[in-house]
Amino acid sequence: MSIARTLAVSLSAVALASLSLVAQAADQPVIGLITKTDTNPFFVKMKEGATEAAKAKGAKLLSAAGKTDGDNAGQVTAIENMMAAGAKTILITPSDAKAIVPAIKKARDKGVLVIALDSPTDPVEAVDALFATDNYKAGILIGQYAKAKLGATPAKIATLDLFPGHPVGAQRHNGFLKGYGLAANPGTSNELSKPAEVVCMADSYGDQAKGQTAMENCLQKNPDINVVYTINEPAAAGAYKALKAAGKEKKVLIVSVDGGCTGIKDVAAGKIAATSQQYPLKMASMGVEAGLLYASGGKKAAGYTDTGVTLIANQAVAGVDSKDAKTGLDLCWGKK
Repeated sequence: MSIARTLAVSLSAVALASLSLVAQAADQPVIGLITKTDTNPFFVKMKEGATEAAKAKGAKLLSAAGKTDGDNAGQVTAIENMMAAGAKTILITPSDAKAIVPAIKKARDKGVLVIALDSPTDPVEAVDALFATDNYKAGILIGQYAKAKLGATPAKIATLDLFPGHPVGAQRHNGFLKGYGLAANPGTSNELSKPAEVVCMADSYGDQAKGQTAMENCLQKNPDINVVYTINEPAAAGAYKALKAAGKEKKVLIVSVDGGCTGIKDVAAGKIAATSQQYPLKMASMGVEAGLLYASGGKKAAGYTDTGVTLIANQAVAGVDSKDAKTGLDLCWGKK
């Protein structure tokens, strides 16, 4: 065979291989994941779950996040970019439950399957489906635990919340009060209840430093606080730091929600009395599977799917079902 003919055959083989790769890429489902931030450990774990599921199933995953919790503009831009990149399914943890709705509607109008993870939109029906913890139940569990621990001692409660109007923040806050046996709005309300037993409410944005500042401010207003509810474990860590600096860490009961590995270690160390554990890995993997089913011509995911919640406590109390910290570490954020 001549050198020219050999070269021609080789070039043809390369061209065929390139066309094959293009065809494979064209057939590969594209799924987008948009989280509130890329620094909160909860969303880092969610991204890990989605990445692993996409790799195992042969899907292409695009990921993006807001700069901070509440960055709606960043999430809107991410939706637009992912649609331009060919995503037919977008998984999102909405930072602003209402403001994100128009961008989601545009995506759905163009045939994109949109699934909310962890946090609902307002209204919930703005997305095709929601895979999330029952956040009201998560609040109820830690409220019941705190009440059982405190017993007949009058409660002086501080709540370190997310920020005003967010469904998850309201559901956890109101669920906690309901579990404690206090007057509380239902799980459908986005308004934070404030019975007389709540002596201080502050926004922590789920951030440790902001949680510490919020706790310091609450202690200045009412140094006799004996129960602290926090939106998540980073805020709880900040609260504990403030309480320890004031010499009150052994006199105040802290309860929280999330169940991340670091948070469960804080439960084991007695810094947090109890936390409601949720499972972001499960949310993410379910979202990817739903996207693949849709891409293959299957049925669209629809409605709400409860991804589970478990109370993890440092010490068990009578009448409240809980698991110990060892179990919490085995399960933290869906490792199994």
